[in-house]
Amino acid sequence: MLSDDIKESSVQLGENIRTWRKLLGLRAEQVAERAGISLATYSKIENGHQGVSLAKFLAVLRALGLLQKVEAATDPYESDLGRARADQLLPKRVRQ
Repeated sequence: MLSDDIKESSVQLGENIRTWRKLLGLRAEQVAERAGISLATYSKIENGHQGVSLAKFLAVLRALGLLQKVEAATDPYESDLGRARADQLLPKRVRQ
């Protein structure tokens, strides 16, 4: 069973994707086609359904031009903590 915070985040991410789509002036059908997924699957993503595969979710992010932003947001080396801990824990050849 998924926790409430996971469910809430799924809904929020779906709403964010819907908002980006609208800001970009795209129809849901266009994003689904660009992502290579069905409109029904795209609708599930916008509605925060947790059963959609990560690959399909990432394809939608790519179709909206957001994939690199999400990658950067989760990159540990983009944070002070990640950089500091990498210096302490990782061998120098791995950090490069």
